[in-house]
Order: sequence, then C-alpha cells, then structure tokens
Amino acid sequence: MNKLAWLFALLLVGCGKPAGEAKPKRGLIGASLLTLQNPFFKVIGDQLAVEAAKSGYETLVVSADNDVARQSNQVKDFIVKKCVAIVLSPAQSKSIVPVIQEANAAGIPVFTVDIPCNEPGVKIVTQISTDNYGGGKEAGTAMIEVLGAQGGKVGVLDLKAVESCILRVKGFKEVIDAHNAKGGAKIEIVSELDGGGAKDKGYKAAEDMLQAQPEMRGIFAINDPSALGARAALEKAGKAERVVIIGFDGQPEGKQAIKEGKIYADPIQFPDKMGAEIARAIVRHSKGEDLPPQTLIPTMLYRKADAEKDASLK
Repeated sequence: MNKLAWLFALLLVGCGKPAGEAKPKRGLIGASLLTLQNPFFKVIGDQLAVEAAKSGYETLVVSADNDVARQSNQVKDFIVKKCVAIVLSPAQSKSIVPVIQEANAAGIPVFTVDIPCNEPGVKIVTQISTDNYGGGKEAGTAMIEVLGAQGGKVGVLDLKAVESCILRVKGFKEVIDAHNAKGGAKIEIVSELDGGGAKDKGYKAAEDMLQAQPEMRGIFAINDPSALGARAALEKAGKAERVVIIGFDGQPEGKQAIKEGKIYADPIQFPDKMGAEIARAIVRHSKGEDLPPQTLIPTMLYRKADAEKDASLK
C-alpha cells in the first residue's frame, strides 16, 4: 500500500464510531418501587437500570414510599415524560388501578415487579416476582422444624395491603394447617397483626402480641425489617431465648441476624435476578415477543449453617 492509500484508509477508519461508544438511547423506562428505604427494592431498581442500559435504555427509579397517591403521581409524570415502559411494585394493588388505566390509554406498556396487580380492567404485560406462596410454605416448614416436638403458640406479623405478603402468609398457614391435620405437635396461630413491613412498626406489633400472648413460642414476620423489629421487642421483654423468629427476604441485615442466632431462618429472595429479568422482559416486548403472564423466581430457605458459609457476612 502506497503512502496516499494508507492515509485514505486512516481517514475512513476515523469516520467510523469510536471504540466503546454508547449504544443509541432507546428511550426512558420509569420505575416506581414500593420503597427505596428497603434495600430489597433498591437492589431491584439498581439492577433494572444496569441491565436496561445494556440495551440502550435510560431508567428513572423513584420511591413510592408506601403511598398510593404518591405512586399515582409518579406514574402520571412517567406518562408526561413519554416513557417507553413503566415498571411498578404497587403500593396498593386495587387503588393503583386508575392510573395504570391511564398508562394503558397512553399506549405505554406496564410491567410489575415483586408485587402483582391482578385486578380487572388493567393490562399488565408481565409480572416478575418471587414465588411468595412457595416461600411462605418454606417459612411454615422452618417453624415446624424449630418448634419440634413441643409445638406451641405462634404469631404472624403481616402486611395485608401488599399482595406478595398476603401470599406469604397464605403459604405459611397452609403448611401449619397440614402439619396439625397430620397429628403433629400442634402449632396454633394465636395472633396476626400488621407489622407494616418496617422495623419500628414490627417492634410495636410484636410488643402488643407478646403482651396479649405471653406464652407465645414463635413469630413469622413477612420481611426482614419487621422480623428485626420483633427481635428488638423480644430482647426488651426478656424473651429472646424463648421465642423464635422466622423472617423473609434475605437482606444483609437479616442474614447477619440469622448468623448471630437472632432469627432462625429466612426464605430468601433474589432481587438482583428480579431487576434483571424485568429489564429483559421490556427488551423482549419491544421486539414483539409474547411473554408469559408471570415469571416466578423460587426462594431458598436460609438457616444459620448457610450464614456461617456466607462470605458476604461479618
């Protein structure tokens, strides 16, 4: 190649895209998650943004702060911003229906993650969630395991406004009922209070529960924050060694509590997988692929032996 041809070749290369240039932006995804105060939802949001960016999407993740009015306003803002997709973990599945209908009317596809919206009159492309019902059954199995031949009275810290938590309690109760029907050492659910899914509310609910049911031997809490609140109430009441706790989630603080013997076990979730899967679902839908109504990601029962092998813990 002579000198002139070599220079011409260089100019052609220079006109190409520089190595590593970002892919063209394909639009904005709006995600309103239940609460970013809960690390579980923050992981979902972070992973959604990372995975979506691989396909050229930008993502705006906001916190509904457990407030359906706030979440409705966030969705309206997504519509104004002409988002190409909306992701929700509904603060209240029934109350969020009108604004989902607004998004449907605007032609914006709506996806749900972790918390479903199975109400009539709305169009949800697909739902990505934990198998909450199956996880609840694992929690029931753990309670039977830890109470052993003595059985005893137990309480439930629930969160009835959230569909995923309703499913957890349903699975838990079914396993306990089946155990009792087989003639095992009786486990009696004597109290069910709203723990708010938060440490402070879980503390207060557990405190009320212990005062009303001083002989209680176990508590099932629908997530780690309420389980940790219950643990604090047990310590204050001097009953930390008498009452066992089964949590749910597998957040770092919950796993650490399991390692330290403060919580017996958790059916753990995989929010990183959920965030990635919802992003992939958006990409697939944009290509015209048909998606299943829902994808359930199984939980795994995590006990002290698992925590002791967990390199992420202290």
